[in-house]
Amino acid sequence: MNADNLPLPLRWPVLATLGIALLPLLLQLPHLLAVLVAASWLLISGASLRWSLPSVLRLLLVVLVLATIAQQMGLRPGRDTGCALLAAMLAIKGSELRNLRDARSAIGFALFAPFAAFLLDQGPLSLLLGLLAVLAALANLARLARWSVGLPSQAALPQLRQVMLLLLLALPLALAAFWLLPRLDGPLWGLPERAVGRPGLSDTLQPGKWIDLMADDSAALRVRFDGPVPAPEQRYWRGPVMSQFDGSSWSRANLPGQAATPRDSVAQWRYVIDYEPTDKRQLVALDLPLAAPAGSHLDGQYSLRSERPLTGLTRWQLASSPAAADTSALSEPLRRHYLALPPGYNPRTLALGQQWQREAAGDDQKIVQRALQWVRRDFAYTLSTPLPGRHLADEFLFDQQAGFCEHFSSSFAILLRSAGVPTRVVTGYSGGVRNRYGDYWVVRRMDAHAWNEVWLEGRGWVRVDPTAAVAPERIYDTLEQRLADGEVATEGLLPALGLRWQALREAGDWLRQRWNQQVLGYDAAAQARLLRYFNLGDAPFARSLLMLAWLLASGLAIALMWQLLTRSKAPADPLLAAWQRLGQRYRHLGLEPGRNESAQAWAARVQRQLGDSPLTELARRYNASRYAGQVDPPLLAQLRRHRPKRS
Repeated sequence: MNADNLPLPLRWPVLATLGIALLPLLLQLPHLLAVLVAASWLLISGASLRWSLPSVLRLLLVVLVLATIAQQMGLRPGRDTGCALLAAMLAIKGSELRNLRDARSAIGFALFAPFAAFLLDQGPLSLLLGLLAVLAALANLARLARWSVGLPSQAALPQLRQVMLLLLLALPLALAAFWLLPRLDGPLWGLPERAVGRPGLSDTLQPGKWIDLMADDSAALRVRFDGPVPAPEQRYWRGPVMSQFDGSSWSRANLPGQAATPRDSVAQWRYVIDYEPTDKRQLVALDLPLAAPAGSHLDGQYSLRSERPLTGLTRWQLASSPAAADTSALSEPLRRHYLALPPGYNPRTLALGQQWQREAAGDDQKIVQRALQWVRRDFAYTLSTPLPGRHLADEFLFDQQAGFCEHFSSSFAILLRSAGVPTRVVTGYSGGVRNRYGDYWVVRRMDAHAWNEVWLEGRGWVRVDPTAAVAPERIYDTLEQRLADGEVATEGLLPALGLRWQALREAGDWLRQRWNQQVLGYDAAAQARLLRYFNLGDAPFARSLLMLAWLLASGLAIALMWQLLTRSKAPADPLLAAWQRLGQRYRHLGLEPGRNESAQAWAARVQRQLGDSPLTELARRYNASRYAGQVDPPLLAQLRRHRPKRS
């Protein structure tokens, strides 16, 4: 064996292992960066199978990948930045496979990839890809170990079977640790924030900036109702409330005297929300929440925020009542705040609003109805809109008259404030689709929505949705919901395919929801319930440690007994086994090797007794192959065929 030259049959499995380990990371990276890293791995793998990649080309590839990471994620460090660097290093690591040490170090680095991917996503797909990477890495390490001692390569299936057996032996211990290792209510240490945040609701709203979010059909939250389900027109999921406008964007404002106050209304809906990670603090609740659950706070605009960043799946128990129940008073400073507009913007809208205010003679309800009638008559819903200019309300109301919820809510608020009606913009989600398998509701990121609230004398804050006025099907009657409810005719190929795809999608989401509940949702409270089930709830921390220690000891004892029962008397090394069987063939001559006799000494003794014996040459080749690393493939067959001859 030449330790400085890794043969091709061992080189390509190592490169394949690097590619498999990259998969869970690539699924979490931005698309452009993922394509570049995958292309780098393909280029280096193809070149490494034939020739060594030039150093200049490798350096250029490194610079290109680093520049792309900086362009996609910025220069701020974070979890995804570190994972992107790890993926890039693994892709380029294949260009350094020259000897056994390089191969082993490459596989060792590859084992970091699936664990790094878990920092970004803990879904079942990441787990399956991570297990596949671990299997490939362990199988290749075993293959390299056999080659390092001069043994022939084992067939892929038996080798994989051995690795899977080892993992199965470790599985009970891993499950015991998962179930019984004491869980903490909070994180043991803080993870750095992601350089590229996950899609979610922002604290600012700028018309035209939600296009990417509205094209994302991944789940934002899943809701299970305990009792009645709100009607479609009541399914508004309240998030950040924007009341401060600078001429181009809306933002949240810290208003004095706006503290969280639990509401006295009777809860009409009780429900549990499983909120997907966003790395932000903003929560949503059915409009309007009665109180803040533990771990969050409710501001005076009934917007919920978590006390910690939502870096993982979280569950919240909430109660809400209809939005019409908000009859809070409006002080004069707050009225001025909700009427404020920056000077020098939207002159046509300002003039129209002032005209309506004079004509309404103090009847704000009349102004709101007049604006909604205008929207219903002359406006259209579309996602194809140009980016707004300086006077965004003027351009939308008088020129384009077509857009989506950001344009409608922002321009509507500017128009009503111009007419003297206190108005704010509310963002969140609307709608939701019922999953027939799990009997829960899925709200997707593409359901992001913005609407308005106006303050009317004697009624308080009232929800007004100009988008629903022009496109109610966008809010209340989505095609996805109609497919789920079976209201769309299935005659014809396309509707039938759509219905089947919807069923498969719901089944996949149900599996993900069960994974979230049983695995990701297994926290300290769930562990306490498990311990109480076994009557171990008096001292959960100490009892769980004791039970974990008992299970670990039992698992180790079972593994040891399995090893003793399945251990073969013959050595695992086929070359050593062949040499020992050869010595047994000389037993009937009284020339079997002694317990502490070396191969060379035994061959010399047989030579003296039997004369010209080939054992001397076989012993020399055996020592060279077993201890000096000199590969001698014909030797094993010759040892098996050799028979002693009498002198």
